[in-house]
Amino acid sequence: MNYLAHMYLAGDSGELVVGNMLGDFVKGRIGDEFPPGVAEGIRIHRKIDAFTDSHERVISSKRLVSRERRKFSGIIVDLAFDHVLALNWGDYSELPLGDFIQRTYGLLAANAGLMPPRPREILRFMIEEDWLGSYRELEGIGRALDRIAVRVERRFGRKNSLPGAAEEVARNYGALEENFRAFFPELISFVGDYRKGTAN
Repeated sequence: MNYLAHMYLAGDSGELVVGNMLGDFVKGRIGDEFPPGVAEGIRIHRKIDAFTDSHERVISSKRLVSRERRKFSGIIVDLAFDHVLALNWGDYSELPLGDFIQRTYGLLAANAGLMPPRPREILRFMIEEDWLGSYRELEGIGRALDRIAVRVERRFGRKNSLPGAAEEVARNYGALEENFRAFFPELISFVGDYRKGTAN
């Protein structure tokens, strides 16, 4: 899942929200450099990713991506699912999406001091460019995929097939939406059960 879904699943705790964002940046063992709530948020992020990657509906969605971009299918599907979530937000939350996004940015900004420098820098761009709000539009998903393409090119020093990948989402939208709607309630239940288990 991408940022919007992770933030939704994090709940109302600022530390859990921060931890869910940091899950993409903190690798390996989680030490004592983070407060307990942030560390738990990172663990939840990892649980979400493991559940997502092994789910048959997600695997089916990745197979929809063309052979040319298949190695980026996980990134494409993650953003496609955030797009479907944004468009159908009212089915999953009583809080309007705009209010949720502003609350999330506020929680992240208030706890930015708990972040390492790189994710703190990314947070600045996320808020300034309203990444979470941009997921409502297919063009916003396209911009996000193109940003990732630039990072991949810089890292590996060669061009890749990710630019323009929003066309994969548009071409397969019906099947992606169907898969998301079957998958996401199961993910919500999984996270709820995990959090209940850790609270006992």
